[in-house]
Amino acid sequence: MISMIMVWNGCGNGKDSAGSTPADEASRYETSLSLLEAVVGAYEEEELFAMYGGDTEHAVMDAPGQFDLSKTEEMDQNLGLPESQSGAIDDAASMVHLMNGNTFTGAAWHVKQETDIEAFTDAVQSNILEKQWLCGQPETLLIVQADAEYIITAYGAADIVEVFKQNVLSVADGAKVLTETPIVQ
Repeated sequence: MISMIMVWNGCGNGKDSAGSTPADEASRYETSLSLLEAVVGAYEEEELFAMYGGDTEHAVMDAPGQFDLSKTEEMDQNLGLPESQSGAIDDAASMVHLMNGNTFTGAAWHVKQETDIEAFTDAVQSNILEKQWLCGQPETLLIVQADAEYIITAYGAADIVEVFKQNVLSVADGAKVLTETPIVQ
C-alpha cells in the first residue's frame, strides 16, 4: 500500500527584525505532529477525508504522522520542502489525502530559532509553484505561521485547503496566513 501512495502522490508575525522566531515565545505544541493532530481534531466528521501521515517508511493511516527529517528528497518530492531548507527545521509531520497528494497535502514544520521565516516560506512557495504536476494539479497553496515556532504548508483542492486553513486558524494561537495563492501553470 505504501508504494501505491508514492505513485499517487507523484501522479502574530512572531519574528524579530532578522526574521527569526523569538526565543521567549514558546509554542503550546510539543511537536509538529501534535499541532497537526489538533488541526485534524477540529474537523467536523463530514469534512474528514481518508489520509495517511508521515514518511513512506513509517506511514500511519487515517491520521497525521511524524516525518523522518533524514528523508530530505521525500520531503521535497511529497511535501514541497526544498532540500536546501531541510537544515532550517528540527521536526516535521504530514497529512496527505489518500487518493492523491495533489488533492491535499499538508505539513507542519518546526523551524529552528535562527531560521529566517521569510526566506524559508519564499523557498517553499517557489518550490511548490514550480513543480510539474502529474495526475491533476492542485488549485491552492497555503502557508501559515502558527504559534511563532511553526510553519504549516498545504496545497490541493481549494475547498479542502480552505477547511484546513479554518481549522489551523481555530487551533493555533496567533496563527497568521503568510501566503494563500492559486497554483497555475
